[in-house]
Amino acid sequence: MKTISLLIYEDAILSSVSGVMDMLLGVNRYMAEMRREPAFKLELISEKVKNIQLHLPAQFICYKTIDEVKHTDLILVPAFEGSADLVLQKNKVMIDWLGIMYARGTEIASLCFGSYFLAEAGLLSGKSCTSHWMALDDMRNRYPDITVLPDKVMTDQEGIYTSGGAFISLNLVLYLIEKFCGRDVSIWISKMFSIDMDRVNQSHFAVFQGQRRHEDEEILRAQAFIEQHYDQQISIEQIAEQANMSKRNFIRRFKIATQNTPLEYLQRVKIESAKKELEKNALNISTLMYNAGKPFKNLPAGF
Repeated sequence: MKTISLLIYEDAILSSVSGVMDMLLGVNRYMAEMRREPAFKLELISEKVKNIQLHLPAQFICYKTIDEVKHTDLILVPAFEGSADLVLQKNKVMIDWLGIMYARGTEIASLCFGSYFLAEAGLLSGKSCTSHWMALDDMRNRYPDITVLPDKVMTDQEGIYTSGGAFISLNLVLYLIEKFCGRDVSIWISKMFSIDMDRVNQSHFAVFQGQRRHEDEEILRAQAFIEQHYDQQISIEQIAEQANMSKRNFIRRFKIATQNTPLEYLQRVKIESAKKELEKNALNISTLMYNAGKPFKNLPAGF
């Protein structure tokens, strides 16, 4: 039987807690029906007080504090609501404790925004991770020694697990169930909770935000030009002129600022535009395909 410790703190998102509880306890019910031993011992743990009032009308009674946890197989960190800076500051003791527990051999998993806790604890240094798509750019800026994988639903590396955003994070729980209990159990749970198994990509949930979290004013002007003229056959030279740069210097600066080449950025703008038009049902498929297929003019190989 695996002991699973689920962290409870006042900024935790309710569904990130209750969803995990439903699935893990569902596994134990299935095991009982199959006349098998329970798979999980689930415990709710907190930093100090044992009666945790969330930021919304929900309260959890934790039977252990982190100081009372002598052994556990896996710690699950749920997502949080609110400013990352404030939440991380409030829960610094808990974050430091995660580092201690991992050093003792405990595996640790984060759901959605919970990846910030793992990053702050230093557990993701030199590793790959994922998170909610809204957090990806911020995590890249905060933690440059971490490889952030924007499209991945989950990662599993050296006893550290991270997951994508919101309810898709339950796919990580399903993955852990399969890892600990076998494929047959995970299939039953996926059917019981109507979770699509084997999902590996979350890119179709992302909303294009312009990758504007940098201070390069010239590149910001170039981005705006691309976004305003994406449906035309524009050239690298035209965009570089907007930034008052040579083509070579522009391409180098653009990639440093946005983490994309100009061509990759244009493609992202085209795809997001097509997604929005499909949502509005404003254009037919043929028109969308035509607009999305226009490349830069006179584009050399490699750009």
